[in-house]
Amino acid sequence: MGPVSAGQQNGQNGHDAQRRAELGRYLRARRAGLSPEEVGLPSGRRRRTPGLRREELAALAGVGVTWYTWLEQGRPITVSTQVLDSLSRALRLDAAEHTHLFVLARGALPAPPLPATDNVEPSVWQILAALGVLPAYVANARWDVVAWNAAACRVFQDFAALSPADRNLLWFMFTNPLARQLYVEWDVAARTSLGLFRASTGRSVGEAWFNDLVEALRRASLEFQTWWACADIAAVPEQGKELNHALVGRLALRATPLQVAQAPDLWMLVFTPVPGTDTGLKLERLMQA
Repeated sequence: MGPVSAGQQNGQNGHDAQRRAELGRYLRARRAGLSPEEVGLPSGRRRRTPGLRREELAALAGVGVTWYTWLEQGRPITVSTQVLDSLSRALRLDAAEHTHLFVLARGALPAPPLPATDNVEPSVWQILAALGVLPAYVANARWDVVAWNAAACRVFQDFAALSPADRNLLWFMFTNPLARQLYVEWDVAARTSLGLFRASTGRSVGEAWFNDLVEALRRASLEFQTWWACADIAAVPEQGKELNHALVGRLALRATPLQVAQAPDLWMLVFTPVPGTDTGLKLERLMQA
């Protein structure tokens, strides 16, 4: 392939400028079509224009107002996948709209959806069983628990007795009364889980399962509705989590995520006692009960 001529370069620049201008029109239209009430914001005083204000959308997406204004103005700025995912969430785009946003912003399609494995190899079940008193379960990219051991059932909930839909970790956290009793600081644990979920599912924004789960949780939990609008991101806490178990009392556990090689969307979470606590002895008592 030969060198790019000045005419070709100018043509490409012109094409990029048109694409950015269309991106600005698209963002303005989507913003105008979204009411404050739909995203959990008060309508406030009378609005001169319909929809969300720029500063409101920027806050929901976790980006600066000036930067977002430049984006709507079609300025040649770099937009990361994470920012586009965040904007897509804030604008409540569906799968087709999410793809269109990527094409306009980056001239490329978003990464393909992650798989959602709903079963594990027998060897994984054997590993879970071999962990003995250490609670452990395997979750997929949608946060659905697909495998577990007896200790996890004793500590958290009886996964075998639940329907597949009720085995979703985020659904359990925000809708099951047991979660509010189990976690010593439920609000902290719930917000951390929500931040972890948002961070780990960025590529899934716009997919049907993602939209369905978020909408169901909005309807089921006022806390979820309020905190989801904050767009917080979280990392796995190093200090672990404290549980208030009905049978053995306080448990201090630290989660270690291990990726399952046979299915990259699966992660095994193994919970080990925090050193210096009596959690190990209590886990042994719990399994003997």
